[in-house]
Amino acid sequence: MLIKKLHEIRRSDRNVTDKGWESSRLLLAEDGMGFSFHVTTLQAGGEWTFHYRHHVEAVFVLNGTGSVEDLATGELHALSAGTLYALDRHDRHTLRAETELVTVCVFNPPVTGSEIHDESGAYLPAVPAS
Repeated sequence: MLIKKLHEIRRSDRNVTDKGWESSRLLLAEDGMGFSFHVTTLQAGGEWTFHYRHHVEAVFVLNGTGSVEDLATGELHALSAGTLYALDRHDRHTLRAETELVTVCVFNPPVTGSEIHDESGAYLPAVPAS
């Protein structure tokens, strides 16, 4: 059984920050669950374009308001507490935070925690352990 505490993760190297967001990675590939689990906070007024070509992701909004735009279709979806969106087709998207957005994110395959977004907004695929 694994037990993780958010306040401890936030003081560890599993807490990652970048341009206007902070991601606390409670579960990573090394935990052996087959997915990673993150609590991500996005700053009000921010806008980010991502394209997870090697992962699928589900995002559940805990708090705040914003929108997610599907860049293939132009569809814009409002986000608020209780909304889930799933990037089941490796959807290139733009996420906008009207207020601070607090989300829970699940990635499959799991991230290792050391990924950085490339120029397209993607994480590179995980390299299998030898």
